[in-house]
Amino acid sequence: MADFLLEIGLEEIPARMIAGGEAELGRRVNELLTRERLLGEGAAVETYSTPRRLAVFVTGVLAAQADISEQLTGPSWKIAFKDGAPTGAAEAFAKKAGVTVSALERVATPKGEYAGVKVTRAGKTTAQIFASELPKEVLGLYWAKNMYWRAGKPERVVRPVRWVVAMLDTEVVPLEIAGISAANVSRGHRVLHGDAPVVLSAAKNYKAELRAASVVVDVAERRHFIRKALDAETRTVPGARWREDEPLVETVVHLTEWPSVILGNFEAEYLTLPEEVLVTVMRDHQKYFAVEDVNGKLAPHFLAVLNTRADEDGRKIIRHRNARVLRARFKDARFFWDFDQKTPLTGRVESLKAVTFQKELGSYHWKTEQNLSVARALAATVKAGGVAFDEVALLRAVELAKTDLTAELVKEFTELQGVIGGLYARAQGLGERVALAIYEQYTPASTDDDIPVSVEGQLLGLADRMQAITAMFGIGLEPTGSKDPFALRRAANAIVKILAESGLPLTLEAVLKAARPDAANEIKIASFLRERLHFYLKDVRGFAYDVVNAVLAAGADDVRDAMARADALKAARQSEDFAAISASFKRIKNILRQAEEKHFEIGKASSAKLVPEAQQLSDRSAALEPEVARLRGQRHYSEALAAIATLRPAVDAFFDKVMVLDPDAAVRGAHLGLIDGVLRGFSGIADFSEIVTG
Repeated sequence: MADFLLEIGLEEIPARMIAGGEAELGRRVNELLTRERLLGEGAAVETYSTPRRLAVFVTGVLAAQADISEQLTGPSWKIAFKDGAPTGAAEAFAKKAGVTVSALERVATPKGEYAGVKVTRAGKTTAQIFASELPKEVLGLYWAKNMYWRAGKPERVVRPVRWVVAMLDTEVVPLEIAGISAANVSRGHRVLHGDAPVVLSAAKNYKAELRAASVVVDVAERRHFIRKALDAETRTVPGARWREDEPLVETVVHLTEWPSVILGNFEAEYLTLPEEVLVTVMRDHQKYFAVEDVNGKLAPHFLAVLNTRADEDGRKIIRHRNARVLRARFKDARFFWDFDQKTPLTGRVESLKAVTFQKELGSYHWKTEQNLSVARALAATVKAGGVAFDEVALLRAVELAKTDLTAELVKEFTELQGVIGGLYARAQGLGERVALAIYEQYTPASTDDDIPVSVEGQLLGLADRMQAITAMFGIGLEPTGSKDPFALRRAANAIVKILAESGLPLTLEAVLKAARPDAANEIKIASFLRERLHFYLKDVRGFAYDVVNAVLAAGADDVRDAMARADALKAARQSEDFAAISASFKRIKNILRQAEEKHFEIGKASSAKLVPEAQQLSDRSAALEPEVARLRGQRHYSEALAAIATLRPAVDAFFDKVMVLDPDAAVRGAHLGLIDGVLRGFSGIADFSEIVTG
């Protein structure tokens, strides 16, 4: 068995796209090797990447496919041979099988005698398969944005391909990708190694020989090195620590091939600016890590991850340049902050008429008016539910929420939209509840984020998102497939998360109706929200798909109630009795479906004399149903499910002894009425027929 190396060298790939490209290339190569039967025992697939390359290294690759013997069956013997002489059908089959007609033999099958032949197909060599199939896999990678770079050529890749390495042990695999012939020649660090080629001696030496050319190809190794270097540099400042920022770590990992870290400083006078502004300048604009003191307060230092190494003199120069750039950005931020204060948020509302929300809908002034209408409706429902909050502060926050779009600081740092509005509201004395609601309006930005801590912020966020969804659906701009240009799925995810994790007495229907969609869109949006609830329960909260399906089939309007039912069902499904009941409910549903297809009437259980087992099920379910309903009403779902599981003996006896679809129409109708009643009476928590058993 051999080691295989594939490296695709490209111009610098956007950092955000590298991890996905690396993972997909590894998956495609693994699937190709598996499909073509080229993986030996103990084979392993590893992937690597840097800004200039994607690579896959595989151990345990076979030199060729094993030969395959197979029995081919052709036309019937009578058609293949007439009076012992081969017909055109026999000759065509023999040609297709790659044998002479004389090699055909009579094969007995359950359908009669057929012409057949046993053939052995020689396996292809690994090099042959790679040459024909690997280019398709590489050029089939998905990229969010592609580009053409060869006139008249069809391939589209995220960046132009500049070199290809394909090796089985020490031998080059003869293949071509995007006009580049594979070789055993890679490239080192653009600055530290220069233009000198890196000639690889063997596939297994890839990591070591690239390291010698100042390239660390292993992502995990670069990540570990960067974290250790951040720690080491921070320790030079007593009591300091770098502010943990996992997304930024991932970004700099994918921006570097040979990382190093330097610690820089800035003037403490800039600490008078809000931390949010300083950190955004450092993080989003310069890719610097913030440094904080023992109390978690921002310190006048920054950490920069470089894609090079330098001596102390070089580091001083780099440190000085980075600090100078940062100082200029901080000066801009301070200027914009001071300039924006000349016009308070309350004086910016009219200016929103000049800021477009969506060309077919109107301005942000229009959207603000719409948001106010939705917020008032939500506030009325929440007040009726007994939740205390400041309605005046809420409506003030909604009115001012978008005004920071006219602020110079937001125009410069668009990622601080909302945050700047909240900071300005606080600085301008508009009240803490108003300021906090504006500040929190865009949280959660993802399913990993926390929801707003204030009721006012939660309601502002719900109103803003629900209005946007309703408006976009109203002009036919709902998400389709992978396209969601207005991030409506993210908005709906946030709505579900806020309802799930807050104490608001709101249902999905209440939030939807507050936005007053037309009848046709109300149905579509309700379905859209239900789909997002399914996503939240399954992908965010981790419930099994059948549990989610079972719970939502019994009602999907109250998000927290759906979560409580899912929790109870997750625990209950471990019970043998409950698993048996779930299987029985599935059987009941199938019988009722058959009855409907055959137009059998469903009668009442009391309409005919029932056999003892049927009567026992009727009596037991009648006695149990009120108790289950009481527990369900109190949301004691675990106790209710445990009670339902006690039906098992009666249900088992019924199906063991009773012919449900009895030839007698009256008896059959009574049986159908009985099981229909059982299904309806005990499916309020979940549709148990959705549970996968055994």
